[in-house]
Amino acid sequence: MRVYLPTTLDAVQPGADLTVRQAHAVTVALRAALPDTDDEGLEYVAQLAAADDALAALAADPAAPRQRVVVAADVEAARPAPDGPATAVVLSGPVAPAQVACLLVDEPEAAADVAAAAGGDQSARDRLDARDLLWYDVSEIGFVPRA
Repeated sequence: MRVYLPTTLDAVQPGADLTVRQAHAVTVALRAALPDTDDEGLEYVAQLAAADDALAALAADPAAPRQRVVVAADVEAARPAPDGPATAVVLSGPVAPAQVACLLVDEPEAAADVAAAAGGDQSARDRLDARDLLWYDVSEIGFVPRA
């Protein structure tokens, strides 16, 4: 199952496990909520939900670069979260480096909007919604440009 883990650049280290407990995925509840949306669209909704949660991760870690980070990973199983959005799932354990498919990261130029959005600025959040996260291969984890 493909899951999207919200995190920070400081938490993503080459060769290290990720210990994010709540992630996002295409769930039965999401499919029911958006029955006319294809698989690609559902994956994008799950990715966006993880990007929103990455703002909360940044708010909790003021030293991390002001960039949303979503790690796409393939796990054996995840269970639906008891509360939260239709995309929310709970992982049973850490995600190993071999399970990571890619990283999705804000470009450094988005840092001011990311910082403002993490602080609750709705206008900044709206501007971030108009930005796409940049795709990075697993081999590039240590080379992602930082804000």
